[in-house]
Amino acid sequence: MKTRYILSALAAFSLLLTGCVQSLPGDLEVIQVDKSYVSIPEAGGDGTIKVTCAEAWSVYTDENNTIPNWLTVTPMSGSGDATMTFHADGTPSYREATIKIKVGDKFQHITVAQGVNMVSEATCAQVIAGPDGKNFIVEGVCVSIANTQYGNWYLEDKTGQIYIYGTVDAEGKYNWTSFGIEEGDVVKVKGPKTTYNGTVELVDVKVVSVTKSLVQLVSGGEASIESDGGPFEVGLVSKGGSIAIDIPAAAKEWLSISGIKVVPGVPDPAFPTIAVPDTTVVTFQATANEAGPRLATISYSSSKDGNTSTVTSLVSQAGLSGTELVPFTVSEAVAYAQKLGSESTKDFYVKGIVSRIANNGAFGSYGNSTFFLSEDGTFDGTDDKNFNKEVTFEAYRVLYFDNQKWVPGTNVGQVSVGDEVVICGKLTLYNGIAETSGNKAYVYSINGVKEETNGLGSLAFPFKPAGAKACFDAGFKGSVYVQGIISKIANNGQFSAQYGNASFYISDDGVYHDDDFEAYRVLYLGNRKWVEGDTQIAVGDEVIINGPLTKYNATYETVQNKGYIYSLNGKTE
Repeated sequence: MKTRYILSALAAFSLLLTGCVQSLPGDLEVIQVDKSYVSIPEAGGDGTIKVTCAEAWSVYTDENNTIPNWLTVTPMSGSGDATMTFHADGTPSYREATIKIKVGDKFQHITVAQGVNMVSEATCAQVIAGPDGKNFIVEGVCVSIANTQYGNWYLEDKTGQIYIYGTVDAEGKYNWTSFGIEEGDVVKVKGPKTTYNGTVELVDVKVVSVTKSLVQLVSGGEASIESDGGPFEVGLVSKGGSIAIDIPAAAKEWLSISGIKVVPGVPDPAFPTIAVPDTTVVTFQATANEAGPRLATISYSSSKDGNTSTVTSLVSQAGLSGTELVPFTVSEAVAYAQKLGSESTKDFYVKGIVSRIANNGAFGSYGNSTFFLSEDGTFDGTDDKNFNKEVTFEAYRVLYFDNQKWVPGTNVGQVSVGDEVVICGKLTLYNGIAETSGNKAYVYSINGVKEETNGLGSLAFPFKPAGAKACFDAGFKGSVYVQGIISKIANNGQFSAQYGNASFYISDDGVYHDDDFEAYRVLYLGNRKWVEGDTQIAVGDEVIINGPLTKYNATYETVQNKGYIYSLNGKTE
C-alpha cells in the first residue's frame, strides 16, 4: 500500500491569499470548529482553533494518519469546548498536514499549513537542487511507469530525472487510468518535492497537461542478447510521420538494422469499427561479442506539425568469458568443465592464483608443469588428490610461454605459489577434477608478463625494473617483487624517524638513468617503519622490494607506503 504520504491536495496558497474560512468534507453538527484551516508563520509559532463539542473527542491517529514530527498538537483529546494549539518551529519551505478529530465514528478535518505555498516552474535539475517541501511545476517525458495503482513513474528532461511518487486527480484520488499517460508522453505536473533514501521525488502530483507521444514503444523495450549475437525485434506505433532510428555511434560496431516491416493493425472482432494502428517492426542484428558485457540505448523519433517525440529501447549483450580479453575465473572454468562430456573443442583462457604446486609439478625435463589455481590463492585441501573440486582448477601438464616446452638450461623461470597466472588451452573434466588436457595448454602470462627475460615478479624470480614496468603496463594489480641496485636516493629520500619510509631509484647495474624505477616511500625490512639504529640505505645497495605498482607521470614506482624492502644486501628481517 502507498502509506508514506497522507497529505491532502489542497489549494493552500489561494486560502492564504483570501483568508476565508473553508469547510472541508466531514464537518459535523456534533463538533464545531471556528475554522478548518490553520496557518503557521514560516519563522515558526502557533496557530489555534476553537472547538465546540458536547461529547468526548480526540485527535485520531493510526498507521495511515499520523501527526508529522514537525507539528505539535495540544490538547490531543477533550470532552466539551476547548482551544487547540498547533505549534511548529521555523522552516525554509512550505509544508502541510491534515489532522482528524474523531467523535464517535465520525471525523472532522483540520488542515495545518506553514509558510507560503509558492509554486515554481522548474527543470528536473532545479527540482533536484531545490528544498524539500517546496512545490514545483515541471515538464518532461514519461520514460518509465513503475506502478499504475498509485501512479508512480519517472519524469525526465534534458537536465535530469525525478521520480513521481503518486499521481492524483482533482479530488485527490489515485485514478491512474483517467490521465492516459504512456511512456514517451510529455507531461507537466505540479507537486511538492521530497527526498526519500536519496531519491528526489514529487509527491502526489496533479497533472497539468499531457502531450501524447507521436511514437510509442509496444514491444522489445528491453532486449538481452547472448554473447554469440543474433537478432531481436522492437515494435513501434507512429502517430506522426516516419520513424527516425538512432543507434549510438559506439554501438554501431556491433549493432545494425537488418530489416523493417509494417504489420497492419487488426481490429477486435467485438469492436470492428475501432481502428487499430499499424505496427512498425524493426529487426536489429547484434554481432558476436568476444569482450566484456555491452549495453546500448536506441532512440526512435517521430515528428508532426513542428513537434517531435522520442522513445528509447535498451539492448544488453553478455560478454564471452574464457577469451584473452575476458579470461574465465576459476569458478567459471570449473563450472564450464563440469558441463563438458569430453575435451573442449576450442582453447579457453583461465585466470587464477597459484595455490599449490603438485608433487614433482615444477617445470623440468618433460617441459611442462602441474599446479593448482584458486580465486584467492588458498588451497582448500590436503594433497594433490584430496581438495575441494568446486573451487580448485588444475593446470595439468601445461607448457611454458608461447606454447613451448620449458627447456632446462635455456629457461630458468618457475611458477610459484601466489603468482597470478593466465593459462590457455583445452579444458576437460577428469575424475571430477576440472583441469587442462595434458600438454594441450600453456602458460599465457605470469603476474602480467609473457616472458621470463626480466623476471616473473615472484620472490624466487623477482622482476628487474623493466619487468616491473611491463607488469604495470599489462594491468596487473597485485603485489610483486622487484630487484635492483640503488642508483640514486631522492632528495630527502633517506629513511628518517619522522616518516619511517624512504624514496630511491633502482636499476640493473646501479647506474642512474632518467627512467629508473622508483621505490617511492617504501617501508623498511619486515614491512615496518624505519627507526633510529636501523641500517641506512646507500647508493650501490642491492635490494628486493615488495608491493603493488603504479605510474606517476612517466615514472614507474611503488604505491606510496604500500611497498617495503624485503631484503637489503641479502639481509631480511
